[in-house]
Amino acid sequence: MAMVCLLDFEAYAEKYLPKIAWDFFAAGADECSTRDENILAYKRIRFRPRMLRDVSMLDTRTKILGTEISFPVGIAPTGFHQLACPDGEKSTARAAKAMGTCYIASTYSTCSLEEIAAAAPGGFRWFQLYIHRNRAVSRQLVQQAEALGFQGLVLTADLPYTGKRRNDVRNGFQLPPHMKLKNLEGAFEYGLPPNSLDPSVTWDDIYWLRSLTHLPIIIKGILTKEDAELAVRHGVQGIIVSNHGGRQLDGAPATIDALVEVVEAVRGRVEVYLDGGIRKGSDVLKALALGAKCVFIGRPALWGLAYKEHVEQGAQGHIQVASGDLIEPNEIQQDQVQDVALGSGQLQIWLLNGRKTP
Repeated sequence: MAMVCLLDFEAYAEKYLPKIAWDFFAAGADECSTRDENILAYKRIRFRPRMLRDVSMLDTRTKILGTEISFPVGIAPTGFHQLACPDGEKSTARAAKAMGTCYIASTYSTCSLEEIAAAAPGGFRWFQLYIHRNRAVSRQLVQQAEALGFQGLVLTADLPYTGKRRNDVRNGFQLPPHMKLKNLEGAFEYGLPPNSLDPSVTWDDIYWLRSLTHLPIIIKGILTKEDAELAVRHGVQGIIVSNHGGRQLDGAPATIDALVEVVEAVRGRVEVYLDGGIRKGSDVLKALALGAKCVFIGRPALWGLAYKEHVEQGAQGHIQVASGDLIEPNEIQQDQVQDVALGSGQLQIWLLNGRKTP
């Protein structure tokens, strides 16, 4: 079966993954309304396309925190990749390197940071951190990531407690015995205990993280202008507008709907990225047009891993589909004006080599 869009990878994964694994990856919190709204919100945004523009020279390259990537789509942090493919996060890291983009490795990886780094030497990687009650564990992970050459630290801010994902409860979800949370192996005497995440984390913990590392700090999970302003005030270098793929708080806004107020609040002082609901190149373009520097995709990477015929090609394939989707129908080019209608207003932007300029 030819894979021509990300939904083809999704259908394949749903068909061939064990039900308990599929349900875990697909899960949203409670009624899944925020998970679904992440996708639906893009359908309400319309282009005002301009014609007779020279599109013979295309360039989707951009830079995030000073590092060039081949196009403005990275891989968001998701856990438990071995549920989709035996090579797990090692395959994801290799695919991201091959496609010249950024991979954010999760604290809850089934491969260790060392294994991920060794699988794709020289790859562009950030490390996503959950702060645990045992702060020594978090400190060790941050320092280990920096020593291994990870180039950014992504603090997830929206998970003081785990959201209620109904199918996981029904299925009694847990990792198979042969899979481990490699980054936390040995950190806890009897495995990862319930409620191990620290619910007391506050903005002041940004300063604590800064004392541990020279890596740039990116905060993930921001949805409001108030929190965006606080993030800037506390010295982060980037913000990922995210609602955890709709897996945490059902009823939170779709990320593309929250993007504009975050971008307006930071006023260019830090870079703003987005995840959630990206399924087509036109979705990427809409996010860029509304102010995102880059987008990150989560579930589609897992669907790519599940594409068993050619695991490595499958992992790369979902990125290639997004890349081709972005270039071919939408024709991002130097000096091309795109208008995007949002609600009752319009935002006119210039796309210059994948970067937004005034």
